[in-house]
Amino acid sequence: MPPRLAPPERRPPLRVAVIAFEGVSPFHLAIPGVVFAEALPDEPAFEVVTCAAEAQPLRTSMGYQLSGLADLRAAASADVVVVPSWRDVDERPPERLLRLLQRAHARGAEVIGLCLGAHVLAAAGLLDGRRATTHWAYAQRMAQRFPGVDLQADVLYVEQDGLMTSAGTAAGLDACLQFVRRRLGSSRASRAARRLVIAPHRAGGQAQFIPQPLPLTPSSHRLSALIDEVRGRLHEPLDLDRLAAMVHMSRRNFTRLFRELTGVTALAWLLRERLQLAQQLLEQTDQSVEAVADLAGFGSAESLRLHFRRAFKTSPTAWRRAFQGA
Repeated sequence: MPPRLAPPERRPPLRVAVIAFEGVSPFHLAIPGVVFAEALPDEPAFEVVTCAAEAQPLRTSMGYQLSGLADLRAAASADVVVVPSWRDVDERPPERLLRLLQRAHARGAEVIGLCLGAHVLAAAGLLDGRRATTHWAYAQRMAQRFPGVDLQADVLYVEQDGLMTSAGTAAGLDACLQFVRRRLGSSRASRAARRLVIAPHRAGGQAQFIPQPLPLTPSSHRLSALIDEVRGRLHEPLDLDRLAAMVHMSRRNFTRLFRELTGVTALAWLLRERLQLAQQLLEQTDQSVEAVADLAGFGSAESLRLHFRRAFKTSPTAWRRAFQGA
């Protein structure tokens, strides 16, 4: 008998304010709207408003102008404030914008800085003593200008204390999807990713880039096939030796090639896949925590609870309650 699906909990939409400014990149400006407003059209959970941080019309980096945007005051009551980038890491943003971000964080709103937008959050003093990231090409400059930031220069995105920062361009999509995942659950985040035709989940700790693209060889093709196969066998007792044997490689060669292909170790990838499956089972079924642990390959409920709390700072039961209702 298939697991019974639990009805989703209905919540009021979150108000998301996206900050536009003179010289903004149209692509970066579009990322939050695409993820929050367009990727889940049949189940809207966000209300997105674009606010001008400076006098309109605003000229974009592509040369055309934007007008008719909301005033920055519209962001004063937003649940989420997103700074999608910034035009010059050496230029201090407008004081009005910095005060808005400080007040938003103080009243409990989530503040997100995508790509060079992380420098704006740092200029507002929000990242002092906290972990953050930014585009790798501007990480050294950020470390010089804001030495109080615990800079994680080689990861895709970082979350801490109601603040999120991301690396460049495509990592902004990953960060916004992670926010959807945390607020709405992995199932709805995966549906949004499918609609956008992007990877359903790239963990924040994944490397920003792989220095050299992996050649298309029989070995790399075997690893790609292995990844697809393992996703259907997560309940099985899989370890490094067994994974290597499944593609007829030595443990050493398998370990090296897997990291080159994915940017993470095989065991880190396997744990991430199992945690994601556990999230989906907790959100969408009434299976017990013990059954979820077995289906996701953790072996015991104790092991699931340990890894779940390390990864998400909460328990499986609390996660289920958050997405299914009490």
